[in-house]
Amino acid sequence: MKYIASCSFGKDSLATVILAKIHNEPLDAVVYARVMYDQHRSAEVPEHEEFIQNVAIPMLESWGIPVYTVQSDKTFMDCFYRVRCRGKMVGKIVGFPLPGICDVQRDCKLPAIRKAHDLFKDEEVTWYLGIAKDEPVRLKRLTGNQISLLDKYGYTEDMAVELTKQYGLYSPVYAFTKRGGVSFARIKRTGNCFTFALTTRIYGTN
Repeated sequence: MKYIASCSFGKDSLATVILAKIHNEPLDAVVYARVMYDQHRSAEVPEHEEFIQNVAIPMLESWGIPVYTVQSDKTFMDCFYRVRCRGKMVGKIVGFPLPGICDVQRDCKLPAIRKAHDLFKDEEVTWYLGIAKDEPVRLKRLTGNQISLLDKYGYTEDMAVELTKQYGLYSPVYAFTKRGGVSFARIKRTGNCFTFALTTRIYGTN
């Protein structure tokens, strides 16, 4: 049996890794499903990407936890410039993803997640997912091979914040958005509009 933590390097997934460490829970590896903006740049906002690469991954590896990064062959820019082949807009590029109709989720995030599972396809795996005690709807979606250590040890989202701060693993992305993760893949009508605008301003479309 392998025990793998799925980690976005947000507060909940990192708090999960910390709980595994301090409670001696089995943990064989951490897997990060990374979405790319283009072939050379991550789709994470720069502050979070720098935190992942220069702070979080080195710290987890210093604890003896291997970190695997997987990503799709397609990028955000591939999705942006994809030409529509059907419907009223045939022949036009897709452009920015719309809420609830996101090519980035389908073509970038989900293939990366499938690659994560393929890493251990010949093993029996239990996945640790960063779902807090005060997220009952998400907890009900857990399947038989998925565990929430945050729920097991009674950690709410606020408690996850404090735990990651205690270990120096609280991402700077929370200075301007309530949730981490790839902004292109999770645009909403409210809440993350500022994050999306900030990211596109920094990266541009070149």
